[in-house]
Amino acid sequence: MDKIARRNRRKKSIRKKIFGTSQKPRMCVYKSNKNIYVQIIDDLEGKTLCGMSTISLVDKAKAKTRKNMGFAETLGGEIAKIAEGKGIKKIVFDRSGYRYHGVVKVVAEAARKHGLEF
Repeated sequence: MDKIARRNRRKKSIRKKIFGTSQKPRMCVYKSNKNIYVQIIDDLEGKTLCGMSTISLVDKAKAKTRKNMGFAETLGGEIAKIAEGKGIKKIVFDRSGYRYHGVVKVVAEAARKHGLEF
């Protein structure tokens, strides 16, 4: 079983247990080779309430990769500010099958530090 298939199996297992509502939406993290993406989703209505990525944080010419700890911390803070502006205080964290370390952990910790509860 390759790496992607193992992550997708873990992701399915996690998604069976985690569900976002309008009062407590789901914050989903996705990592590509160069960027990090975060969305806050209401699963009852099937709508993305807000989302952000490291692409929108910086000019593409400045950095070769935007998937490091500094960008992850900035991203966590920004998504928390956007969520607070939309009246979202509590969320459910969905790590999408990734291990809770590195940039996934930094995004979560930064969002907690800036006011999101989970």
